[in-house]
Amino acid sequence: MRSVLLVKTSSLGDVIHNLPVVSDLLHHWPKLAIDWVVEESFAEIPRLHAGVRKVFPVAVRRWRKQLTQRATWQEIGAFRQAVRSNCYDLVIDTQGLFKSALLTRMADGLRCGYSREAAREPLAAWFYDCRYAIPKTAHAVERNRWLAAAAAGYSPDLPLRYGLHVDTADTAKPYCVLLTATSRDDKLWPEAHWQTLGQALAAEGLRCVLPAGSARERERASRIATAIPGAELAPPSSLGELAQLLGAAAGIIGVDTGLTHLAAALDRPVVALYVATAPGLTGVYAGPHALNLGGRGQCPAPAEVLAALQPMLTKKIRP
Repeated sequence: MRSVLLVKTSSLGDVIHNLPVVSDLLHHWPKLAIDWVVEESFAEIPRLHAGVRKVFPVAVRRWRKQLTQRATWQEIGAFRQAVRSNCYDLVIDTQGLFKSALLTRMADGLRCGYSREAAREPLAAWFYDCRYAIPKTAHAVERNRWLAAAAAGYSPDLPLRYGLHVDTADTAKPYCVLLTATSRDDKLWPEAHWQTLGQALAAEGLRCVLPAGSARERERASRIATAIPGAELAPPSSLGELAQLLGAAAGIIGVDTGLTHLAAALDRPVVALYVATAPGLTGVYAGPHALNLGGRGQCPAPAEVLAALQPMLTKKIRP
């Protein structure tokens, strides 16, 4: 086998969950050329894996809002032309959605995806040449890996490897990253809890850094940081810059958001906080240094978070 195209467009956490597929394929075919179709806003993530040759950014989210514009169809045509400039042995859609299946259909190669009963959107299965019944009860990372293994014909029993490589600078003072923002308000952890947690970390000499994107997120992060001695807001950053920040952190505590999954994929000590969603099938998944706390209708207390983080840090903290 010479080349494979992976189709996993979004969201950020889903894209990160697909990275081990690259490592698995390269274990069996070290010279394999692997390309990836991904939403333009997440294109930096596949590029952090040295095994990805080429990234094809798409803008499905933007295109759907601008279907009447000529420029949109020009972009779609340019994508189709670019992706069809290669003839792939396999085109593997691990997204399992109608939109990803349409993109898969544009590529030249044996198109593989989930069966009707296994796909997130059953209609997607009609666009594949080969369909596989991957259990929905498995974690998302393993579903991706099992689908790729079934399509490529190998046993999915390899060690889990995300394969991310980022440059990190040594820092004089260790720091923890607090990922306080997420896409839904019901997933947020209370501000008072963040302040209590941050104060405990600061008392043990750990500087707290709070990334935030939108103006609303920065306002909330600023309120939290104000109550934590020495805390600081991270400047507006790209995904690559955030990966560097996370990669050098002593520990990361985050809500249900893609950046928390990125931290876990970077093999950093991570505690993921769940309040409105269940972590069983989509929680952080990266071995003993990635822990999920809480769940639907549950809210972990700061002391519980500190107790979970403590064994993973070289500098101990007191609950």
